Amino acid sequence: MRLIIVDGLDGVGKDTQARFIKKRYEKLGKKVIIRSHPESDNFFGRKAKRALLGKGKINKLKASFFYMMDVLHSIKKYYRKKNADTLIMVRYLVGTAYLPKGFAKIAYKFFENFVPTSEYMFFLDATPEILFKRVEKRKEKEMFETLEEFEIVRKKALHLVRKWNIIDISGSIDNSSSKINKILDKLDKSH
Repeated sequence: MRLIIVDGLDGVGKDTQARFIKKRYEKLGKKVIIRSHPESDNFFGRKAKRALLGKGKINKLKASFFYMMDVLHSIKKYYRKKNADTLIMVRYLVGTAYLPKGFAKIAYKFFENFVPTSEYMFFLDATPEILFKRVEKRKEKEMFETLEEFEIVRKKALHLVRKWNIIDISGSIDNSSSKINKILDKLDKSH
């Protein structure tokens, strides 16, 4: 099974790019499943989403804990059972960057060794200003969707994902998709 990770901070277009990737592989006759976390179809995803809409340190910790439990739930249900040719996980390991600085690196390393990874790991990146502009009009804003939080979390995230395929999404959606497809072409040829 091909495992593709599409991660990044809020507003980078993770779900949009995941849908493009899904269409790419479906055109090749592959069965593709997308899991976007937090997912509202299970207890952990609902609890993570509720905490993300709250405020304070307790909700930050709850959001991170339930988010990782939601990811683990998806791994058990979709990756381990090999229900598809391609599994696209949206929001995966970078959720650990939302934890306090010292704990973020430890949590990332722990989960990196605990969950499946692949060469198909994409971190979609943009400046905090671009991210904030993209999310500022949302009706429900999550606790991490402030300019200050974007600056803090982006710095931690970029440190954690140094070995990933980092895609600058500050251009058009099609330009970002083209960058991803070039990497997918190269990876698919080597597998």
